[in-house]
Amino acid sequence: MDRVISTGLMAYGMSGKVFHGPFLHAHSGFKLHAVTERNQKAAEKDYPGIISYNSTEDLLADESIDLIVINTPNFTHYDYAKKALNAGKHILVEKPFTASSAEAAEIFGLAEKLDKKVFVYQNRRWDSDFTAVKNIISAGTLGKLSEVHFRFDRYKAAIGVKSFKEEPLAASGLQYDLGPHLLDQVLSIFGKPDSFHKILGKNRKNTQVDDYFSIHLAYPDSVNVFVHSNMLISDVQPAFVLHGENGSFVKERADVQEEQLLLGIKPNEPGFGIEAKGKEGRLTLINKNGEKTHELVPSDAATYLPLFEAVYEAIVNEKPYPITPAQIITQLEILEAK
Repeated sequence: MDRVISTGLMAYGMSGKVFHGPFLHAHSGFKLHAVTERNQKAAEKDYPGIISYNSTEDLLADESIDLIVINTPNFTHYDYAKKALNAGKHILVEKPFTASSAEAAEIFGLAEKLDKKVFVYQNRRWDSDFTAVKNIISAGTLGKLSEVHFRFDRYKAAIGVKSFKEEPLAASGLQYDLGPHLLDQVLSIFGKPDSFHKILGKNRKNTQVDDYFSIHLAYPDSVNVFVHSNMLISDVQPAFVLHGENGSFVKERADVQEEQLLLGIKPNEPGFGIEAKGKEGRLTLINKNGEKTHELVPSDAATYLPLFEAVYEAIVNEKPYPITPAQIITQLEILEAK
């Protein structure tokens, strides 16, 4: 490519090692130039020659860096975003973007004033399971939709060690952890809802933050969308359930990218992003005679590389980034609502 974007990672924990480093390295338009590592220096082993800074201040002071990936604890995103923009960098920020819609609006406004780009890392738009759901909806296979459920469940009864998720800090709790994934998927398909209703719960022993949420989003023409997440689900339910006038589509959470990346499999290796057999979506249609047909629908191979391609194209060629400020503001208005 004609231009290479020099990139710095603010941290090299799981997100840096799994969700950012491999894709920045695989995309020829980026150079993974530097990282912040306060304690263990691990990035050099994976990316020989990378610069490892002891502080975010040193990282931001590196004038050769064009783009900063803000993959630090949730409550730090707002402050680091401002610092990075004021240091003259474009920014790619992990979810949740900020703790509030007001903070988000301020960051977007500052970026516009400084003529810098802001990107929010909503990688689950490129999951194989969600892509299959999106294809079914866009094809109109089910006809008019009436009821849609998106779930993201886990079983983690013990209180986690990451304090920024488990203590009552800004942008903590399950709704700020998994809610951005689910809400972004919904907003990317259906847009801003006419109204919404949210229920939060605290069910684990000694929890200080919500570990359950259910949000009902109402759309025109009686389309009702529900997003749910629960940290005490031992029998995980289908992640996507769609009902329409022509039938139903049911899909497990089946994207393998995170699992493969944790195993060290790279995005450009054969077999990357391909769901296991038996994970196909189940499509049930009813014809005019009331007869049912059943079909297994396999997913296309998935990769998060298109997100990084979109970042590259926005910086180099001024192309619109698919995750818009309006979508992020709406997402945060829902998350911050009492």
